Amino acid sequence: MINHDETFNGTWPFKPNFFSGNGFKQHYIDEGPKDGNPIIMLHGEPTWGYIYRNFIPQLSEKYRVIVPDLMGFGKSETPQDKEYTLKTHVENLAGLINFLDLKNITFVGQDWGGPITGAYSIRNIDRVKGYVLINTLFGYSKEERPKDLTPWFKWIKKHHEGDTLDGILGELGSTFLSVMKIPNFTNNNIINDNWINAYSSQFPNRASCIGAINFPLDALLNRIVPFIVEGIKQGNLSKLCSKPAILAYGMQDKAIDPDYAIRDFRALFPQSKVTEIPNAGHYSQEDEPQILIDLIQKFMRVNS
Repeated sequence: MINHDETFNGTWPFKPNFFSGNGFKQHYIDEGPKDGNPIIMLHGEPTWGYIYRNFIPQLSEKYRVIVPDLMGFGKSETPQDKEYTLKTHVENLAGLINFLDLKNITFVGQDWGGPITGAYSIRNIDRVKGYVLINTLFGYSKEERPKDLTPWFKWIKKHHEGDTLDGILGELGSTFLSVMKIPNFTNNNIINDNWINAYSSQFPNRASCIGAINFPLDALLNRIVPFIVEGIKQGNLSKLCSKPAILAYGMQDKAIDPDYAIRDFRALFPQSKVTEIPNAGHYSQEDEPQILIDLIQKFMRVNS
């Protein structure tokens, strides 16, 4: 957990807010006009809200921008007595949204931000306005999954089966740069002391890495499947698919197969736009932030 007033030399200048209603101290950014249309931006593995640092100033000029740190990441606490599963993260998100009494939400989600958004939405569809998805997928279509694992999940599987995963992901305070290079980001110009400290300091010890260890295992071991199936059975999939949505994809992604993710999106939202970003990797927010900001602003102008 990062100290609440840490700004990383002004690169994260936003006022910290905290919500404890889910049984732990969850950090979130809440910028922009409180009566503006809300945008919730969700990060993934092993990042935190810092990945949206370039997005918040521009988008909050007009919209209410809320950026939570998921349990176990960023400035949020890492409780040791909770299950780090898709279900828990969705329940935490629901608690925060209820606390803030948000409606007409546009979600921006990357990596695990996609499944969390989808699983929340299918259970709370009346609160949702639309979706901007970035290098992620909902996984609700019937598209056939790739037979081969991506480089990221091959790496996770190898170390899980070798009982070395906890040792490697448990040391993210020093290994996060090499770990993030496996799913891939391409913009090496972003790497400096502030960037390194921002991502590494959330993991001061092995106990603090429990969320980052469990995220990939939740997918690799198919632990997420029952919760996803349970959501589909609620009968709101057609309503979810009727919402406006766009997908932006860094085509150098080595965590989630671009072809599969795009097919999954088009099966759910056949009339919606897909923007391929040829030179970006899994962390497109780091590689091509302005392209994504422009897409979000255009989406909001059309759908607000």
